[in-house]
Amino acid sequence: MPLPTLQTYIIGDIHGRADLLELMLELIDAHIGGTAAQNPQLVFVGDYIDLGPDSAVVLSRMRELQESFPDNVTCLMGSHERMLLDFLADPATRGPRWMRSGAVETLRSYGVATADLEESPEFDAYPAAAKALRRRLQKGMVQWLESLPLSWSSGNLWAVHAGADPGHDMDAQSARVLLWGHPEFDSGPRGDDVWIAHGHTEVPTPIVSDGRIGTDTAAWRTGRLTACAIRPDGHYDFLQT
Repeated sequence: MPLPTLQTYIIGDIHGRADLLELMLELIDAHIGGTAAQNPQLVFVGDYIDLGPDSAVVLSRMRELQESFPDNVTCLMGSHERMLLDFLADPATRGPRWMRSGAVETLRSYGVATADLEESPEFDAYPAAAKALRRRLQKGMVQWLESLPLSWSSGNLWAVHAGADPGHDMDAQSARVLLWGHPEFDSGPRGDDVWIAHGHTEVPTPIVSDGRIGTDTAAWRTGRLTACAIRPDGHYDFLQT
């Protein structure tokens, strides 16, 4: 069973749903009060942006939470944050992939025009959009995104965005696997008593099985943002908007 040293809340992919994020924070606050948790840890598994309408608001809120409560809030990097950073670094090459992944909603939330990107975009449309986005991002936001960790651990519980390679220790995982997953991640328990909480892969209901805790319930389209509250004795509760 997962045995973190402190009561831990693993929050799934938010994808631009600021409304659900605020509801979840209220649920977590009530759960902390109801369980008298001491020094609770909140771990967000990434994918704060894209698909949903409020990516700019969500990113600002994530940064605010982490900077206000640095000892209690961890924001992991998700694959969508990685795509945004790659887009800013190389818009012409990386732009098309990000656009296919829900970037239009993120750009719109920052007031960046998207018409030139949605139908047969010209080569310079992506660099122009990247320049406009960079101007509109809050001061220090790019640096904050670049600094987001790829994993977090406490006791035998690890949190990552997408998954892990069962053939390697958690300290030896590649960034690509942590952000995008591994084909053998779902094949069975790891064999080392490690439990891995993650998002990235949409599931109709949250999962706790075979050393894996899946929390991505497609909040952006279902309205169900999920968190798993895990106590030091291994008991857990699901919180859902």
